[in-house]
Amino acid sequence: MAETEYTLPRPEFDRPVKLLLVVAPFYRDIADQLISGARAEIEAAGGAHDLVEVPGALEIPSAVTLAERLSNYDGYVALGCVIRGETTHYETVCNDSSRGLMLLGLQGLCIGNGILTVENRDQAEARADPARGNKGAGAAAAALHLIALTHKWGGRSQGVGFVPATEEFRLAGQDKDTPKA
Repeated sequence: MAETEYTLPRPEFDRPVKLLLVVAPFYRDIADQLISGARAEIEAAGGAHDLVEVPGALEIPSAVTLAERLSNYDGYVALGCVIRGETTHYETVCNDSSRGLMLLGLQGLCIGNGILTVENRDQAEARADPARGNKGAGAAAAALHLIALTHKWGGRSQGVGFVPATEEFRLAGQDKDTPKA
C-alpha cells in the first residue's frame, strides 16, 4: 500500500509577513535548491524575505537569535545540509542545530527547520529536488503556518491563564490588611 501524505493548505494573511532565510551553504548547490524552494513558497503566500548566510548549521540558531533580538521578522527558515562523514561530528551538528531551533520555537519564534540531515549526497539531492518535494519549501510552509497561528491568537485582549479579579495583589504570606503590591 502506497503512503499518502497530507499537506495543509497554504495560509493566507491579512497583512504582509516577512521571513528571514538563514542558510548554511556548505553544500552550495543543495543550499541553492533549498533557498529556491523556500522563496517560491514564501512568495506564493504573499510574503517577503531576506537571506543571510552563516558558516555552518551550528551557527543557524545563533543567527536566528540575533535576528529576533535586533530585527523585526515574523518568522525564520533554517536551511542547510549535513551529510554523515567518518566521525561523530555529524551527530553533534545534527542534534545541536536541531535542538537550538526547537528551543527557540518553544520560546515562541516561528521557525521552519529545513536543515537536511542525511547519510549521503544522493539523499540530499532527493530532498532538495523541486520535483520530489523540496524541503526548503516545506520548511518555509512550516514557518508560515506558525506565523498564521500567531496572527490568529495574537489578537487576544485577554491574557492566557490566571487573571486576577482586581488590580490589587496580595503578597504570599501576608494578611488581608497588610501592604499590597
